[in-house]
Amino acid sequence: MKIVFMGTSSFGLECLQKLIAMKQDISAIYTLPSVINISWSKNPIHLATHKNFTRIAHTNSIPIIEVKEKIKYYAQSIKSFSPNFILAAGWYYIIPKDILRIPDLGCGGIHASLLPRYRGGAPLSWAIINGERQTGVSLFYFAGGVDTGDIIGQKKISITERDTIQTVYKKAAKTALRLIEKYIPLIEQKKAPRIKQNDKLATFFPSRIPEDGIINWNKTSVEIYNWIRAQTKPYPGAFFYTPEKKKIIVWASKVPVKKKIRSAPPGAIIYKDSKRIDVATSDYYISITHYDTI
Repeated sequence: MKIVFMGTSSFGLECLQKLIAMKQDISAIYTLPSVINISWSKNPIHLATHKNFTRIAHTNSIPIIEVKEKIKYYAQSIKSFSPNFILAAGWYYIIPKDILRIPDLGCGGIHASLLPRYRGGAPLSWAIINGERQTGVSLFYFAGGVDTGDIIGQKKISITERDTIQTVYKKAAKTALRLIEKYIPLIEQKKAPRIKQNDKLATFFPSRIPEDGIINWNKTSVEIYNWIRAQTKPYPGAFFYTPEKKKIIVWASKVPVKKKIRSAPPGAIIYKDSKRIDVATSDYYISITHYDTI
């Protein structure tokens, strides 16, 4: 089966490596630069998990094309590779219908949620922010909408109280590889499942930009803890400003065991040293245990 692969992140790179290990015929790789323009941001976006695909392309003698315009302008280029299937993983643009029609076995994507829940951008971050204890990964057929096509396969992953976006991202990547291993051969054999999504159960969350990371101290300590761990490295991090207008980027925190209610207003710094900052929240306080000051 000839596959055109689209990806630009570490997640996507792992998926491509798996396809190559499975001896799939990768006709071409379409990737993106580390900084892109996208409709939901006024300013160019730096892709925090961006990976360079040049080495793997050259090592395996695979043509690589860096997409610098709207993907619709690459339809003829993609068609020239005569793919049977297109797979997108760690991709940021909706693939238009004129491209979806090119491969005879369809066009699929890997999305880090249990669709139809958490359609849209940053699904792992949103799941952690919302305090979910479980999410998953879906392999599905593109249908022209935002994560709306038929499901090929799904697998669940857990989110523990100590997980961060980094650890959940790793879980999702490993799970994606299992889906690829199981279902790509079925796609090739024309035996892959096609399960319609129940739109009544769908939830949608927007993509995120670094400016979205500002901490709202009127939230509870647990809500802020989730906010911080959902945006820590490799992402730009949650942040706040001190009364002196210094920006504090927060990488880790913990919620202390409640002993008594603090009377300080939300956002007040009630303790600070070189290793820790305690900040009042709506219901108690939170200890910031790893941070940078800008």
